[in-house]
Amino acid sequence: MHAFVFPGQGSQFSGMGKNLYETNQDSKVIFEQANEILGFRISDIMFTGTDEALKQTNITQPAIFIHSVAAFKTIADAKPEMVAGHSLGEFSALVANQTLSFEHALKLVALRASAMQKACENQASTMAAILALADEIVEEICTRITNETGEIVVPANYNCPGQIVISGTMKGVEMACEQMKAAGAKRALILPVGGAFHSPLMMSAKDELAKAIHETNFNAPICPIYQNVNANALSDANLIKENLIAQLTGAVKWTQCVQHMIADGAVRFTESGPGKVLQGLIQKINKEMMVDGVS
Repeated sequence: MHAFVFPGQGSQFSGMGKNLYETNQDSKVIFEQANEILGFRISDIMFTGTDEALKQTNITQPAIFIHSVAAFKTIADAKPEMVAGHSLGEFSALVANQTLSFEHALKLVALRASAMQKACENQASTMAAILALADEIVEEICTRITNETGEIVVPANYNCPGQIVISGTMKGVEMACEQMKAAGAKRALILPVGGAFHSPLMMSAKDELAKAIHETNFNAPICPIYQNVNANALSDANLIKENLIAQLTGAVKWTQCVQHMIADGAVRFTESGPGKVLQGLIQKINKEMMVDGVS
């Protein structure tokens, strides 16, 4: 089976999407439609903006989403049999399997990005990458710190075996990094991000997004989506909505998503969007998989 996967925040780069815009008419239409929906020329920032400009959450998320969908539309015979997206990438995946229209999804992505940016500004918080430490040890240390100190720190991204990202308050993440290094982690590296994505600190953003999602029309998908919060295949529009809301404060179970897709028959994964991050993660999860990309 052929699975299509879509990247999340962190895959952006200056010049992203420019080649698509200049060489593919369908892609050009998507970029111009996005400019109109958003009310400013995000394409100009994508094509010629600085790395700093592209790092702003309210630019990054729509930019990656637009690029991902535009790339997907260039595949003439794209018939996904299953889809998944990493965090923000779930919105791109839901366009690919026809659950959401491009317009509705972009409006939700823009609102999500704005709400997350506000949540980040409300409290100093961060994320850190933990390498080569067992999942259960990472989970145990996070739980203990949160329970004993009141400083929130949780596993946020299960990216591949031996690579977990944690998320929480500045102090909580710093304490967790120290304890995880002491427990044998190869690295515990605080990331250059401005907030604690996929943690309870995103609750205000979750509430804002929930209202918009409930007011948006979700169609019956043409194939299942494997969602981040539980890694299960879903085709029920109402359950998809609830998981999309829960994702803001819940962990991205990417390793588990890929494992479940493989168990259900996936043999080829195509990453659609900027970069090759997911292709690399999938090969670390199962090196037997055929992976490629379109960008």
